[in-house]
Amino acid sequence: MREADPGTRTGSELERRYPVALALYVMLGVLAWFTMGPDTVVVFGRPVELRVIPILILGTFAFRTVVALKADKLRRGGK
Repeated sequence: MREADPGTRTGSELERRYPVALALYVMLGVLAWFTMGPDTVVVFGRPVELRVIPILILGTFAFRTVVALKADKLRRGGK
């Protein structure tokens, strides 16, 4: 059996931390939504609320977390 590289997580540890990570992303998103004002900025010629920007960034991190867990399951041979 191959030993894991230092700093990497094992499959069961990832599965245990997964729901906590997603819950924290949601909590940060809610805090960002209610903390930031409804000010707008122009992005590519369209007005966008400032509070949408951190939501998109947190959504990207959440998506990356989901993909990392799915990739780990595939590497271990599970579905």
